Amino acid sequence: MSEFQEFSHTNTPGAPRWVGLALGVLGGFSLIGLGLGWSALNQAKSLEQTTVASKQASEALSQRLAKEDEINQQLQSDLKVIADKLNVTQGELISARKLTKTATHAVDQKVENLATSMKAELATKASADDVTKLNGDVTGVKGDLDATKNSVQMARSEMGTLIARNHDEIDQLRRVGQRDYFEFTVQRKGGATKVGAIQLVLKDTNTRKNQYTLNVLADDNSFEKKNRSVNEPIFFYAGGTRSALELVVNKVTKSSATGYLSTPKGASTTASASSATSGQ
Repeated sequence: MSEFQEFSHTNTPGAPRWVGLALGVLGGFSLIGLGLGWSALNQAKSLEQTTVASKQASEALSQRLAKEDEINQQLQSDLKVIADKLNVTQGELISARKLTKTATHAVDQKVENLATSMKAELATKASADDVTKLNGDVTGVKGDLDATKNSVQMARSEMGTLIARNHDEIDQLRRVGQRDYFEFTVQRKGGATKVGAIQLVLKDTNTRKNQYTLNVLADDNSFEKKNRSVNEPIFFYAGGTRSALELVVNKVTKSSATGYLSTPKGASTTASASSATSGQ
């Protein structure tokens, strides 16, 4: 037997190198796939959130537009109402301006005609007496024209007569000369008060509502006017006149009423004469 022992070496076959490389490559692709999947998942979540937010914003915008449309329709309705009222007011204003312009033009025309006539008179009459007389006529006519001009601003009754609201306006109507005017103050406890050809008995007054109640005695008849308003004309016939008498109370207190009676020219004289004949 030899001193040197022989060792027999057993070689175990190993795995090929390409297998490891393949596994490495597959692992890399797996990591890339996981990364791409994670990124896609995040993008999907972000897109979902964006979609929800966009939907909510769209709904809010729709609600806001609907509300603004409703407000706009309400504003248009209000503007239409205001426009209709303005049209009515403008129409009334135009009518009033036309009436005032017509009346003023008529008065101005009278003044112009009077001035022309006066110049012609002065040109033909040189005496001081004639000049004085003409000046007096001009003053009187001017007063009548001023009264006519002021009467344009007064209200008219349903029968076309001008309604005076105080003593000054009653004087203006007197200067016009179309009717006779009798001013009065009647007391609640004073009994019957004679005014022109009639008598008045004050029954009650309401200062808060500017109303009054009185009895009118005319032609041996008595009739009551109850809860009538201040500056409201009362029309009636008496003494056989063809035109109506007009009674207006301008002011009331707790114990009295003040106003005027308007009659056709000469009606009071006719009524007095008629009463005297009846008495005989």
